[in-house]
Amino acid sequence: MNEKTLAFIGGGNMATSLIGGLIADGRNAQTIWVADPDRSKLDALHHRFSVNTTPDNLQAAQEAEVVVLAVKPQQLRTVATGLKSVVTSSQPLWLTIAAGIRIPDLERWLGGPAPIVRAMPNTPALVQAGATALFANAQTNPQQRQMAESVLRAVGLTLWLKDENLMEVVTALSGSGPAYFFLVMEAMEKAAIDLGLDDSTARLLTLETAFGAAKMALESEEDSIRLRQRVTSPGGTTERAITALEEANIREAFAHALRAARDRTRELAEELGTDHA
Repeated sequence: MNEKTLAFIGGGNMATSLIGGLIADGRNAQTIWVADPDRSKLDALHHRFSVNTTPDNLQAAQEAEVVVLAVKPQQLRTVATGLKSVVTSSQPLWLTIAAGIRIPDLERWLGGPAPIVRAMPNTPALVQAGATALFANAQTNPQQRQMAESVLRAVGLTLWLKDENLMEVVTALSGSGPAYFFLVMEAMEKAAIDLGLDDSTARLLTLETAFGAAKMALESEEDSIRLRQRVTSPGGTTERAITALEEANIREAFAHALRAARDRTRELAEELGTDHA
């Protein structure tokens, strides 16, 4: 895989994190191209990683066996239609990390069937702690699936989906999920401050508690239900707190939140996938 040439179309935060992860994993920087209209981004990436850069999407894509589409979803149609010639000339694997864009729409913009892997990374990829779900279309062969996985695995966990429609649920769960935990942490900090702790103490205890709980869950063979039960002593303080959360209907609140995020993902897919002038 390390001999394959990669082209990133878009040099934003997610592309930067993927490039950093790949190079930290031993990839030769000279096998990476980055295209972006922002010259300052290109200069920063070249200075930091010694990768090849160009403002020309076509030049970067023509050099690559894997083209990573790392632009905003609203820009993807324009970018893809400008790369149609690459589909037939060099026949690369297309790896899209643009949220909400379905593979059939991307195929149409590229001008026909092509090997495409759709990926949904999340923002913890910026600190090499991401969780990414992938889906490959029928034109993608096993070697290309491995190539796509190796790119995303450089910044965290990867797993494959068998149904592209499940990407909507993934977007609601892990794609948007970091914000849910930030909101919970925000609420816990505020409640602790209102009860008398100073700001810095409330923040530090909240962050370390969140980190410790996640680490316990990752390293344990028990599921979340059992872990919660183990730290909830009958008649104790934790049980009283859990009861209060249950009475506030916390489960339905999260169910409602994920449904809302999933539904918005569907709406965006319809809006962004429509070919209109």
